[in-house]
Amino acid sequence: MNTTDSWGQARRLGGLRRFAVAITVFNILGHTVFGFEQSWAQPIASLATAYVLELLVEWIDAVSAGKRPYFLEGWKQLCNSLLPAHITALAVAMLLYSSDRLLPIMLASAVAIVSKATLRLSVGGRLRHFLNPSNFGITVVLLLFPWVGIAPPYHFTENLPPAGSVILPSLICISGTLVNWRFTGRLPLIAAWWVGFLAQAALRNMIFGTSLISALGPMTGVAFILFSFYMITDPATTPFARRSQITFGLAVAAFYGLLVILHVVFGFFFALTLVSGMRGLAVYIRRPSPLPSPTMIPVHSTPAISKAASA
Repeated sequence: MNTTDSWGQARRLGGLRRFAVAITVFNILGHTVFGFEQSWAQPIASLATAYVLELLVEWIDAVSAGKRPYFLEGWKQLCNSLLPAHITALAVAMLLYSSDRLLPIMLASAVAIVSKATLRLSVGGRLRHFLNPSNFGITVVLLLFPWVGIAPPYHFTENLPPAGSVILPSLICISGTLVNWRFTGRLPLIAAWWVGFLAQAALRNMIFGTSLISALGPMTGVAFILFSFYMITDPATTPFARRSQITFGLAVAAFYGLLVILHVVFGFFFALTLVSGMRGLAVYIRRPSPLPSPTMIPVHSTPAISKAASA
């Protein structure tokens, strides 16, 4: 491996570690201070599901390639292997609301992890997943169970004083900007998503008479900020080139606006799944090389530091 690749993979691993710590702290504070309405059992069940499936998938990958599973090489390697699963599981448990039911949360985590190993395309001779795992898991559960919803916006700041409702989103914006500037390089995508969101709100106001304040209301919520900085920016399933990032962000905003016009709720997640799926289809059409053999092939060429698959 050349020096450039090593540096890039080390940077992605650094981003994963910081994201994993941040989302862990946020969940702990959410359940103890902020006012999360899910039970502690839900993130724990989600983590257990994601951990087991992540290790199972990696073991199958290693066996199919005639190698020893990376997670058996030591505690550090085991922790690195579980970083993506950890992020995915906590994101799913934090954003979905299924009352006291555990199975929908566990299913979302399972779909997210399995999708990385099954919904893949050959790009540059390597298999890569093209759907944001946690977003896809959430989308599937929302479609399968109409009684499952997204966590109410107020629960992120329910127990905080009025100043906390401003301080917490501000801290998320600052940390999210730093993480995406230093580790993912997805700031153009975030900017395009925000500009597109403003544009679709203005168009709905002009064409359908929708209240502009109501159309822009989601931008003031913590859920929108988390989605903007930590969901839509997944480096493994979004474009790298600046122009492509801008197109991707604008497309998600456009599909969101269309879904709202069609009275489809939870448009953030459905829009991202649709755009990611269309991008995957475009890549497949543009690079119609046949997929490798049906056996699972490791996505990462260097397991030691390339567990940069997203949450």
